[in-house]
Amino acid sequence: MPNLSFSTRGANAYYMAAVAICCTFFYLVGIWQHTASVTTDLSPLPIVPEIPCNLFRSNPSPDATTTRSRSASLDFYPKHTADHLLPPAAEENSARVPYFPACDAKMSEYTPCEDTQRSLRFRRDRLIYRERHCPEDGEKLRCRIPAPHGYRLPFRWPESREMAWFANVPHKELAVEKKKQNWVRFNRDRFHFPGGGTMFPNGAAAYIDDIGKLINLRDGSIRTALDTGCGVASWGAYLLSRDILAMSFAPRDTHEAQVQFALERGVPAMIGVLASNRLPYPSRAFDMAHCSRCLIPWGLYDGLFLMEIDRVLRPGGYWILSGPPINWQQHWRGWERTREDLNAEQSGIETIARSLCWKKLKQKEDIAIWQKPTNHIHCKINRKVFKFPQFCPAQDQDPDKAWYTKMETCMTLLPDASNVKEVAGGQLAKWPERLTAVPPRINSRSLEGITADNFKGDTELWRRRVAHYKTLDRQLAERGRYRNLLDMNAHLGGFAAALAADPVWVMNVVTNHAQPNTLGIIYERGLIGTYQDWYRPLSSYLPHP
Repeated sequence: MPNLSFSTRGANAYYMAAVAICCTFFYLVGIWQHTASVTTDLSPLPIVPEIPCNLFRSNPSPDATTTRSRSASLDFYPKHTADHLLPPAAEENSARVPYFPACDAKMSEYTPCEDTQRSLRFRRDRLIYRERHCPEDGEKLRCRIPAPHGYRLPFRWPESREMAWFANVPHKELAVEKKKQNWVRFNRDRFHFPGGGTMFPNGAAAYIDDIGKLINLRDGSIRTALDTGCGVASWGAYLLSRDILAMSFAPRDTHEAQVQFALERGVPAMIGVLASNRLPYPSRAFDMAHCSRCLIPWGLYDGLFLMEIDRVLRPGGYWILSGPPINWQQHWRGWERTREDLNAEQSGIETIARSLCWKKLKQKEDIAIWQKPTNHIHCKINRKVFKFPQFCPAQDQDPDKAWYTKMETCMTLLPDASNVKEVAGGQLAKWPERLTAVPPRINSRSLEGITADNFKGDTELWRRRVAHYKTLDRQLAERGRYRNLLDMNAHLGGFAAALAADPVWVMNVVTNHAQPNTLGIIYERGLIGTYQDWYRPLSSYLPHP
């Protein structure tokens, strides 16, 4: 041990004495603070408070004040318990409060407005009972829908197009029912989707090739499509490789919702049916609409359902029908219907299509294609020949209004055109230029407050935002990690547009009371979406990340 000089030892003694004095001083101060009441000034502290606190009487007598204040026992029981906690919406750290419990495991596929048991209360004609019927206040659940038992992350796109985990959609009925039609096959722990369908047993890809021989599917003029009665949405799944984005819908069956298979595959789909209400899409939304044995009675109800297809088709858009009654001469025995019945059905469809001014382009084997006119100049003239249907009164009906709006047996009038070669409402750019080109609804100044500069600024803003999001969430930047996305307040569709080059699709939602109504702009950009009132549940299963 080294020797310390006298000066060093003396300094250490001074330091130790100083530390001892400081410790003693602060100890005494602490005792004083503990035994005295804390005040905001330095005045002498009274031994007895001037206004004593009485826990038992609100108005004590003056003589008893001091005695009771001294003798009153202190109450150490808590005055606030867990029962006093506010709901999560009012709590700053609501995620820590288990406010909404999980629902029973058997409700893993519960979709409130499409509940099959509740739907039995409603009319069965025209399949009205399969429309949206949301629960009343007393019927609403206050719990969280759980994932199915054993749920696993879906396969990544494009592998998910071909297969899905059985645990995620635990239903074998469709694999048995549609076994011969090659829709879906079950093998051990997963489903396989060969791409077949009732009218395309050789697969959806070959069927789409047949359509492509009749109309051009590759020049970018067809970008958005509507598949009615979609099944497991194989048609929409295989259109994606051609840069065509399909909105597929089908009603919820008793045993399962087929669109759940579609969503697990990573294909756009939602629960829906043509019954009494308009489809939740704006007018002039789709470049092409399709029905492959979708079992919709197109010729009944004065052609009401074809008039709804006419509303959502853009000028010059196509309607494709395969299955009964098309090519009935070859199939009538297998369809177990009479020749006269099938011939009458096709004649009725042809008559309604002509009354809507559609032109039948081609019919080859099992596929027939009609085209909507690019404007209504000639159609207005031939109303003298076709007394029915008349045009819907423009002053009485907004063609884009589609949230719980009843369908009517009238034609939706296209915007005015100056000559027969002009496209009503404006010519759309071809895909992919359509994504960033200023949409015709903006150029026509039909939406108040939205200009070309607003649109360009919003597009650039979302490009920068999404690039920033990817720096925060590396999984979003990872190709294939996410497939089904939901934009709950899409406005102009900028978020979806910024992700257009990624292997994802976005369900763009515009609230039904939005002013101005911008969902038509989203479709003119070559994107898809729906109307929704967020006071009510969405007509689908929420996409799993």
